[in-house]
Amino acid sequence: MKQLLTGQQPQAVRPTQKPWSGLVEHYRPWLPVGERTPIVTLLEGNTPLLRAPALEKRIGRGVRVFLKVDGHNPTGSFKDRGMTMAISKAKEAGATAVICASTGNTSAAAAAYARRGGLRAFAVIPDGYVAKGKLAQALLYGAEVLAIRGNFDQALAITRTLAERYPVTLVNSINPYRLQGQKTAAFEVVDVLGDAPDWLCIPMGNAGNISAYWMGFQEYRKAGASRKLPVMHGFQASGSAPLVLGSRVANPTTVATAIRIGNPANWAKALAVRKESRGHFTSVSDGEILAAYRILASEEGVFCEPASAVSVAGMLQHASEIPSEAQVVCVLTGNGLKDPTTALENNQSNLYTNLAPEPDVIAQVMGL
Repeated sequence: MKQLLTGQQPQAVRPTQKPWSGLVEHYRPWLPVGERTPIVTLLEGNTPLLRAPALEKRIGRGVRVFLKVDGHNPTGSFKDRGMTMAISKAKEAGATAVICASTGNTSAAAAAYARRGGLRAFAVIPDGYVAKGKLAQALLYGAEVLAIRGNFDQALAITRTLAERYPVTLVNSINPYRLQGQKTAAFEVVDVLGDAPDWLCIPMGNAGNISAYWMGFQEYRKAGASRKLPVMHGFQASGSAPLVLGSRVANPTTVATAIRIGNPANWAKALAVRKESRGHFTSVSDGEILAAYRILASEEGVFCEPASAVSVAGMLQHASEIPSEAQVVCVLTGNGLKDPTTALENNQSNLYTNLAPEPDVIAQVMGL
């Protein structure tokens, strides 16, 4: 301001670092890609690790809480991390089409990356159980969406069969390249904090993400890039908690549609993570999920989809168990705009309608 008042022109601030080139290029030595791999990218990754002072105040005892806001990825969810790898490797192998089963986010990411890479994208979804924001994305990106009378687990079984019988590549998290891409989120956490956190709290649906994070933390620890490993705390919705119950859920139900899965494809991997990290799997109710959802938005200014809030709901449920002065990272997997209906139906704000377009009327309603 002083420069402008004196008539001097401000100097342009030039970046001191190279622009972000996407997670595959940034972490290339850690990923199974070669010179001939055609990298299909939307510059995913490098998402914020945001300090959460309101949550810290609720917990107290010097606990530091960070939010890994992966809803800042190009299509609005963590799925982009895995999809840049899965689509790049599919294209390298000569694929012309990909397929996925999805509760929403996977179909959006698969469609975006497939179309950018010049591939056809097919998505099999449970009819009526995909949030409108996610379905809109998949359709506009150009996916061919097939809605079935059934749930996600049935959709995944169908896509597996199709991938075995026909020339179409499956890009769900059972595709090993998906987890390779998703592990980079753990790298980013360590790169920012300087070490692994004490706790990592994460939602679990198909359980690919918790498996990927653990892979990333282990690789960094083995290479000396971090000094410790976190305790992994995985959380599921109580109406869709097969990993907590230890048995398949035939008809999963929860407001957190992204994790409405009754038979996780990465079941064995997730159990290994719990054992190796000395972690815990717990369920949270829909009421707890929505409470955390509102806290994140109204107190931290972070609008995430309901499934993301599961990590915070779980952390708050176990707040008394967090060691004093520990560092906790809660993974927020998707953007709140993915599911506008839930936001409109579960907020505690005032919406005044049909008001006269007069300043005095507006001021009166405002209480001025």
